Amino acid sequence: MMSMIIGEQNRPIKSTVLITGGSGLIGRYLTSLLLENGYNVSCLSRSGIKPGKINVYKWDPERGKIDPDAFKEVDFIVNLAGANIGERRWTNKRKAEIIKSRSGSLKFLHETITEMGIPLKAVISASAAGIYGSQTSERIFNEGDSPADDFLGNVCRLWEGAADLFNASGIRTVKIRTGVVLEKNDSALSKLMKPAKFGFLVQAGTGNQYMPWIHIEDLCKIYLKAITDSTMHGSYNAVAPQHIKHKEFMQCLASVMKAVLFPVPVPAAILKIGLGQMSDVILKGSRVSSEKLIDAGYNFRFGNLEEALRDVIFNHALK
Repeated sequence: MMSMIIGEQNRPIKSTVLITGGSGLIGRYLTSLLLENGYNVSCLSRSGIKPGKINVYKWDPERGKIDPDAFKEVDFIVNLAGANIGERRWTNKRKAEIIKSRSGSLKFLHETITEMGIPLKAVISASAAGIYGSQTSERIFNEGDSPADDFLGNVCRLWEGAADLFNASGIRTVKIRTGVVLEKNDSALSKLMKPAKFGFLVQAGTGNQYMPWIHIEDLCKIYLKAITDSTMHGSYNAVAPQHIKHKEFMQCLASVMKAVLFPVPVPAAILKIGLGQMSDVILKGSRVSSEKLIDAGYNFRFGNLEEALRDVIFNHALK
């Protein structure tokens, strides 16, 4: 239950959550969930475009600009800002943009909070299961493992390092390491579903790579728990407890969509030619543990892939 603060006239005052990257996939769903649970929600946006019935404040981290009104009566910050990893090829320029949009914007946010003396209750920052690297193994990675020494591992290391600045300032900080988000309209899953309009789906590479996944509803409820649960600190893997390989994922998706799984997988070499280093996101993957999150008291609504896919494809929609 959300804690309330009693005002001067003995009326409950809603807690306010400021979201960076609120116009993105997770931000839109999370905004809806927070509003349903009685929170005031506002958003920091580079465009200033209003993503819904919330207050939107403009910021430009690259130029060091931000609307100071964004921090009025803010209790929590949820940081979801970051360039889309899978939007285009990882040229050196794009790699720099991906890193700067995450760690750079978060450092700027910390500097602003510090200078303004904003008394935050907590900062909840996005991270990714990619911190364990682009590799395929049977090892089960947990929050105690070191970041991998590859591009995704370094992105997440710098990202989380910027988040840790808030912790060093005495602000409770939680980092949510997210797997493949199941949502049908604007996600990695939606891209995997596209060939189904022609009646078939395709497997990438050997299919032996693991796909740590999570339903969009569970992910947003994990963020909500991180806000409300003052005992949560540090990193948490936001992935379903069921470990699934890519070929198993695609077989399940084909079954749910009543589509044919094309018998010949897309060769890894073809994907590497088309996507470059970014193909590692598709072709490699290891198992990731959700035990720390479960031990913290989170109960997954969707722990079974087939059930999660059926809900996402046929039932779930952004309100």
